[in-house]
Amino acid sequence: MAHQAHAYHMVDPSPWPLTGAIGALLMTSGLAIWFHFHSTTLMTLGRVLLLLTMSQWWRDIVREGTFQGLDTPPVPKGLRYGMILFITSDVFFFLGFFWAFYHSSLTPTPELGGCWPPTGLITLNPFEVPLLNTAVLLASGVTVTWAHHSLMEGDRKQAIQSLTLTILLGLYFTALQAMEYYEAPFTIADGVYGSTFFVATGFHGLHVIIGSSFLAVCLLRQVQYHFTSEHHFGFEAAAWYWHFVDVVWLFLYVSIYWWGS
Repeated sequence: MAHQAHAYHMVDPSPWPLTGAIGALLMTSGLAIWFHFHSTTLMTLGRVLLLLTMSQWWRDIVREGTFQGLDTPPVPKGLRYGMILFITSDVFFFLGFFWAFYHSSLTPTPELGGCWPPTGLITLNPFEVPLLNTAVLLASGVTVTWAHHSLMEGDRKQAIQSLTLTILLGLYFTALQAMEYYEAPFTIADGVYGSTFFVATGFHGLHVIIGSSFLAVCLLRQVQYHFTSEHHFGFEAAAWYWHFVDVVWLFLYVSIYWWGS
């Protein structure tokens, strides 16, 4: 366009939506083939194509927003709305798990022994590893807020230190949860208690891994001088996501670990 009469960023034609769609198709088809025929070739091909697409698409977005100055005022505004809608969809995603848990626990059927936890099931002690995990995740919420304030004040060194600490706490949480799963006295096959426990806490654990990856990318970008005190929505979105993960864990801890046991 010789003259642009609006403030919106018109993106250049890109191959990445097409390669991403093909990668997703190959990965889901490969999963089905793996389940039925125990072959991982197609799934691996899809995963590699998706990873290549993600790295190159995100590289292009970083270039546009950081180096080419194409992030006009409506762009970060749209990104904020998008992140808010994404977190809202995640709220409803977890709402389904809580609904299943409370539906089963508040009105336990005769098959469960008419009580909750179900008769004969040994639950985890909420004041051991789960309480430690709660402290770890709350501490990570403090450190990510510290990182955000350091970024806004232009304190590069403190931003890197606090972000590194947040990622380490996230990895520590994941390691503790893996140990808890390994030593749990029940499995996902132990009726509705086992299924609601492992699905809800497992998906939360997946969100912690995704959030840690999100923050690790932000740390890499901060080291490479991609963020300024005014222009750092990539980090802000990661911080929002991390706080959401914190809040979900508090509900999980109070509901499933403490009250539910």
